Amino acid sequence: MKVKVIPVLEDNYMYLVIEEHTREAVAVDVAVPKRARPLPGALCTRAWHPNTGSHLDHLHLPNSHPFQLLEIVGREGVSLTTVLTTHHHWDHARGNMELARLLPGLVVLGADERICALTRRLVHGEELRFGAIHVRCLLTPGHTSGHMSYFLWEDECLDPPAVFSGDALSVAGCGSRLETTAQQMYHSLVETLGTLPPETVFCGHEHTLGNLEFAQKVEPCNNQVKAKLSWAKKRDEDDVPMVPSTLGEELLYNPFLRVAEEPVRKFTGKVAPAEVLEVLCRERASFERAAEPLQPQAQALLALQWGLLSMPRPK
Repeated sequence: MKVKVIPVLEDNYMYLVIEEHTREAVAVDVAVPKRARPLPGALCTRAWHPNTGSHLDHLHLPNSHPFQLLEIVGREGVSLTTVLTTHHHWDHARGNMELARLLPGLVVLGADERICALTRRLVHGEELRFGAIHVRCLLTPGHTSGHMSYFLWEDECLDPPAVFSGDALSVAGCGSRLETTAQQMYHSLVETLGTLPPETVFCGHEHTLGNLEFAQKVEPCNNQVKAKLSWAKKRDEDDVPMVPSTLGEELLYNPFLRVAEEPVRKFTGKVAPAEVLEVLCRERASFERAAEPLQPQAQALLALQWGLLSMPRPK
């Protein structure tokens, strides 16, 4: 199982998972099929990830190159048959419609009927198969009510299993709680994702630095947080993606998975896990608001660059 990490938009990740024997490929969270986020460096580098023990392809794209998902598929010589969408938000699903138009017969899967171009709705616990790759569908409401995470593994393979967590779980953090209760979010994070094997986590956004800075506020004496923050700053300087993480690591420094730990309880002033989580979400939102927000003009410019807005036609 080979995973290609593809940065898109401002801070999103989408993924191409390749079954190396059948050459079948599955895309995860197709935000835009025609553009990838520009990063300096060579087109593609492959490295053995020391924490997860798996082979990853990180795409580093020249600023002028409009790299396309389908170009990557063509370069790899694989057949893209399926899209796994974690949730309906545009920055995870907007590319589905165009990709389905370009690839007749493409299957688009997810748990929420609001997902663009959805062909079949999945249910919690359902299992899929792509060659030797098994997929277990895990409903993880919190960020949205219909959020689905995907746990992938191969039988008799040295590559470790991986979970594609979208906005349910990120490096040292999690997505904002928008549509569910804190109790539901706690169940998703701690009881569903938190009990998976301690290997690879591929998340939906590059929010690592901000998440770790908040984690340090929550647990200023946590040496694991300090070490990870130092690592992340170096990666940020080098413009290198900070995914994947491992669940084993996340349990050491991600406050949203550490709601039963005394320092986290002390920070929130709560004891019940769901209440601790609720306060963490509120405090994290305040922490993020303290950062300088994008001005409306900058937001519009980014939207234009991503193809979300069109230039006015001359009359």
